[in-house]
Amino acid sequence: MATNCNCNKRFANSYMLLKPEDAGFFDLLRVLIYRNLSKRKFVESHAEDTLDESLGHRWLIFLSILAQKLLQLVAKPLALFGTCVELLINLVALNGGVFRLVLNFLRGELVLPDSKSEKYLSIIGNLDVRVKLDAVVKREDYKYYPALSMMASKASYENAAFLKNTVEDYWKMEFVGFYNCSNDYQGKATTQVLIALDKHEDRHTYVVAFRGTEPFDADAWCTDLDISWYGIPGVGRMHGGFMKALGLQKNVGWPKEIEERDESLPPLAYYIIRDILRKGLSENDKAKFIVTGHSLGGALAILFGTILCLHNETLLLERLEGIYTFGQPRVGDEAYTKYMRQKLKDHSVRYCRFVYCNDLVPRLPYDDKEMMFKHFGTCLFFNRRYELEVLEEQPNKNYFSPWCVIPMILNAILELIRSFIIVYQSGPYYREGWFLFAFRTIGLIIPGVPAHGPQDYINSTLLGKIEKHFKVE
Repeated sequence: MATNCNCNKRFANSYMLLKPEDAGFFDLLRVLIYRNLSKRKFVESHAEDTLDESLGHRWLIFLSILAQKLLQLVAKPLALFGTCVELLINLVALNGGVFRLVLNFLRGELVLPDSKSEKYLSIIGNLDVRVKLDAVVKREDYKYYPALSMMASKASYENAAFLKNTVEDYWKMEFVGFYNCSNDYQGKATTQVLIALDKHEDRHTYVVAFRGTEPFDADAWCTDLDISWYGIPGVGRMHGGFMKALGLQKNVGWPKEIEERDESLPPLAYYIIRDILRKGLSENDKAKFIVTGHSLGGALAILFGTILCLHNETLLLERLEGIYTFGQPRVGDEAYTKYMRQKLKDHSVRYCRFVYCNDLVPRLPYDDKEMMFKHFGTCLFFNRRYELEVLEEQPNKNYFSPWCVIPMILNAILELIRSFIIVYQSGPYYREGWFLFAFRTIGLIIPGVPAHGPQDYINSTLLGKIEKHFKVE
């Protein structure tokens, strides 16, 4: 994957861009020993102040580039392994379990999975197979939109046939579309987004859900691990990898309008979503929309709101009912957070950032003296019992704390135990399968990984007392 940073950057007043493809092994070692980052061929920078040359910052650059190079080295075998795992899990599921799989094979009645079928589930989907909201959640409930947002965020990991079937048959909504969108810098379609229309009496709501990081997608992980940034005048510094995934264009950045693209090329995420919403909202005075996403999808959701503010899209901002993110990483610096706080306040846009327990991802990239990234907005933090605490920042904000290792492992053990008893505590809707239980065992080694899965975020929106928070608002 060539990040291709060699283009006009006049749209940014400052930037620091990492180019892993230009970094050799000894180049990486030198960055740890020597300063002069700006003279390294794999670091391109222009900043109003001096580029941070501390060992801590150079170490983070070293790790970011090394991780990206390793990911690209194993990209194909990683994707192949992921495909095989998905096929195997779907093969077992479609045949009704291991025993019936063997029986069907012997009878010559084996059901083979089709990755484009409405019955085929991704790795994420197999962790939590729920597609409908709990029957107790009604459209008039305060928790309806947060719960729907997380369900849509989880669904966005699936294929188009599955999504169309789910939206129309289970959610009873209009399926607007599922879009594979281009990353101009990676030169391929790496961003996916689901759009549905929830029609209820006189209230119509578009649901825009960005797909998060897929477990075996090296390009998506490179987007997450790329700590490059761009400084946008009047806004602040923002994560370069996330902006590229949303639709940042080479040479021109974020123009309000773009020239017609070749129809053979995938669309740019920000622009196609904005155009669909412009049309839909202008034709229906009562229509509104919400934006959501899990993991990387959460970062893209809040950045989508940011570019709407940058372009002063008054119609869309007036109809933006809320931005709900789940397990979202940090996306910008302190200047950016101040800009967004004010803009969201000016347009009365609700922004809720859901964080479950020891989830690793919301605690990255680091918020410390070596890194500039900050969180903002209301943090709805849930512990292992799905009890809500409204905070400015989640506890253990940077995750890697020696004081938290034992409590996190203990918590992971209790989450494993909960896997067996939650069905008796909360009902059959919350039953956990063998694959999710196996995934939770990873938490005994790295507690923050299973905590990032969709299952606990869905449970948090349904079992957590979030209606109290929204009533107060």
